[in-house]
Amino acid sequence: MAVAMQVSALDPRSTAQALVAPGKGILAADESFPTIEKRFESVGLESTEDNRRSYREMLFRTPEMESSISGVILFDETIRQSGSDGVPFPELLAARGIIPGIKVDKGAKALAGAAGEKCTEGLDGLRERLAEYRELGARFTKWRAVFAIGPETPSETCIHVNAVELARFAALSQEAGLVPIIEPEVLMDGAHGIERSAEVTGRVLQAVFEELYLQRVQLEDLLLKTNMVVSGYDSPDQATPDETAYWTIRCLKRHVPVAVPGVVFLSGGQSEQTATVNLDAINRHGGQPWELSFSFGRALQSSALRAWADDPTDPEAAQRAFGRRAAETAAARTGTYAPSEATAGAPA
Repeated sequence: MAVAMQVSALDPRSTAQALVAPGKGILAADESFPTIEKRFESVGLESTEDNRRSYREMLFRTPEMESSISGVILFDETIRQSGSDGVPFPELLAARGIIPGIKVDKGAKALAGAAGEKCTEGLDGLRERLAEYRELGARFTKWRAVFAIGPETPSETCIHVNAVELARFAALSQEAGLVPIIEPEVLMDGAHGIERSAEVTGRVLQAVFEELYLQRVQLEDLLLKTNMVVSGYDSPDQATPDETAYWTIRCLKRHVPVAVPGVVFLSGGQSEQTATVNLDAINRHGGQPWELSFSFGRALQSSALRAWADDPTDPEAAQRAFGRRAAETAAARTGTYAPSEATAGAPA
């Protein structure tokens, strides 16, 4: 319990810094009901409340997880659940020195007047929900906005609306004493090249940080979760890891203030191996003003989920898979990744 009290006592600035501590990153375990249902179905499992609880308990009890994972983003259902021994998940994590967080947005919905584009909902009642989540043990929050690349998208309307919402979320989170993780995600779907990805990502980041300034958000007390700058999925010219690192760091240097303590990259649908190799390449370019870490979901969990589906009553194989992926991703976070034999031979 001494460790739990230490986590609970962290002030917001210390929390932000602890989340991007050297050699550690964040596990995104905040899949919505539709998302986790798809992932469970892919391995032949039914997405029941008990299966979701058991699966996440398996992850959270992985031996030595705390050596690689600094924080976990939870879903509304998950932050209210407990382990098989009755210990609430936030308390279970905090007791291991892992900081509990919570996804607070209500998902991306169609943006009126902008065909094919989306804005994220969830600001209504957010102040009250933040107070409840803090009582439940959360110490940081996350809000995601998505931007699709097309011939005419993202529009300035889409960028502006989502930037305002991200900044408002961040201001409310800081008011509640919580560390906001702002997540403007430029989606990787499309046949565009990496230069187009960089141009759109730069436009989005510039708009978001301008709005954060206008809404008086303290940059030292937040984290940025964003996409790596990569080629579109369907592009015939796929960037190498070194090219991804170059364009990603170039974009960050042009648009992200140095006051931000850290950037945690999302995997964005990349395979476990690809996401880790790209993260490693980014961190081999040393001397950056931010901590460059990770906040992966599928790229940390895919192997573990497959192993757990084989026998949910025996979590050890799944925990070994998750522990290996967490350790390898943490190594990539310091630019020292060397894939294990098990990883090198694993499916994407």
